[in-house]
Amino acid sequence: MSFSELGLDPLILKSVLTAGYETATPVQMQAIPAALTGRDLLVSSHTGSGKTAAFLLPSIQRMLAEPTVKSMGPRVLVLTPTRELALQVEKAAMTYGKDMRRFRTACLVGGAPYGLQLKRLSQPVDVVVATPGRLIDHLERGKIDFSRLEVLVLDEADRMLDMGFVDDIKAIAARCPAERQTLLFSATLDGVVGNLARELTRDAQRIEIEAVPHKESKIEQRLLFADNMDHKNRLLDALLRDVEMVQAIVFASTKRSTEEISDLLADSGFASDALHGDMQQGQRNRALQRLREGRTKVLVATDVAARGIDVASISHVINFDLPRQAEDYVHRIGRTGRAGRTGIAVSFAGMREGGLVKNIERYTGNRIEVHTLPGLEPTQKPASGRPLSGRPRSNNGPRSFGDKRPDGQKRSFGERSEPRSYGDRPPRGDSRDNRDRGYRADARPGGDRPARSDAPRGNRFEQAAVRGPSDVPRMTGDRPPRHEGFRGADVPREPNGEVNGNSVEYWEKREREAKAKAAAAATRSYGNRAPGARAGAAQPRGNDNRGGTNRVGVRGRFKD
Repeated sequence: MSFSELGLDPLILKSVLTAGYETATPVQMQAIPAALTGRDLLVSSHTGSGKTAAFLLPSIQRMLAEPTVKSMGPRVLVLTPTRELALQVEKAAMTYGKDMRRFRTACLVGGAPYGLQLKRLSQPVDVVVATPGRLIDHLERGKIDFSRLEVLVLDEADRMLDMGFVDDIKAIAARCPAERQTLLFSATLDGVVGNLARELTRDAQRIEIEAVPHKESKIEQRLLFADNMDHKNRLLDALLRDVEMVQAIVFASTKRSTEEISDLLADSGFASDALHGDMQQGQRNRALQRLREGRTKVLVATDVAARGIDVASISHVINFDLPRQAEDYVHRIGRTGRAGRTGIAVSFAGMREGGLVKNIERYTGNRIEVHTLPGLEPTQKPASGRPLSGRPRSNNGPRSFGDKRPDGQKRSFGERSEPRSYGDRPPRGDSRDNRDRGYRADARPGGDRPARSDAPRGNRFEQAAVRGPSDVPRMTGDRPPRHEGFRGADVPREPNGEVNGNSVEYWEKREREAKAKAAAAATRSYGNRAPGARAGAAQPRGNDNRGGTNRVGVRGRFKD
């Protein structure tokens, strides 16, 4: 379907045709006519589907009519997750509205100076493209007015929620007029995105486009397994020296990794640049401008470059680190093969990252073929049991965890073909049930200890008296029994007399012993005190630590 059949104004249609667009994409064919009716839209579409024109063209056409409220605030507000995507959307808005009178735009992103942005907002502006964080700053300063806002667009809503902008989005939407049109574009409309959509829209029309790339995509996907980080660096160097490589984007997982990889490539003679979120906006703009001009051959970036970069000469996308989210993989490889061109996407995977590869394959619906470079083959095998070549594995090869049995049934966890003993201990019978666990006299011998008899246990001392002295078992190891010659054997023992604890004589004796003991303790000296010490001198501190005021503390003992 051509754009002339979508109901666009001739003035806007002229700008679209001048830009070189003739045939509308599926998302444009469905979203543009629906948006022109003024209804709220929930659109699910993948990257590169043309969704920017799908929400900009009907929004700009609304500005052909005079606004009902007189102010300098914007009539269209577009929120994007990254700065690069915001700059790309603003550029597209200026392209589509260049034939309109007094059409002004403003881009409010972080990392850029406030002065130029405040100058743009001091004049009447039609379209504002912003990231949520910087827009909140202008709102708190009272520098932007939403009184005449007509359209609110949330581009890449799922990505903004992943980046933690949900509270900022709700705060911005609360400042917007209630009578507005809301257009939400996202790769998925489920989960938290769906909850946000129900909160911000009213009677929205749902439009779902195929969320994964077509299988006949012109992007060739390859997978290279790497033993370690040094192996990854050698693979990257070999790929970048390929004669087919024109320009490449290398994706790393952290900001620090982008700087390190970029420095290594620069030392190796490559024209490389780094791009990550900690850079100022001016630095990021210069890095992208050098990439567009062809002065930079390799751009090492984090996921901030996964959306919003449209450079036709990018021939290779290399995932130095695999993304944690399968959706980010689709956005990464979408930087190559733009506008019907061919591209190559190469991903490095560690030996224990087979799970991430399977998640990506499950999300895209395509199998990534495993390749090797001559002389740089991996020396290890993936932990998932996946073969290192693209050929299917034979039935005689090693079976990975969870594979099916020969009869087609899924193998259960811990299933074994035969019982296995623990250590050198023989298995417990033929039954695998644990109900017979308990004492078994024949299960394992207890060293030299004889087996227990069936006789009642009783008291061992009474049994010893019955058996006699020679039958008493020794309880003290290998020590021999006492005989008549041991020390104290010939000492006669006197039987203890009975003690009457209730008699007066007993308690008088106990009282005399206590007084004598107290007197002896009072007259005892400390250490080797000289015998000629005068009686009136201060008594030395006793060494008795059982209480009282004579206890020596830690500070006193270690003071010197």
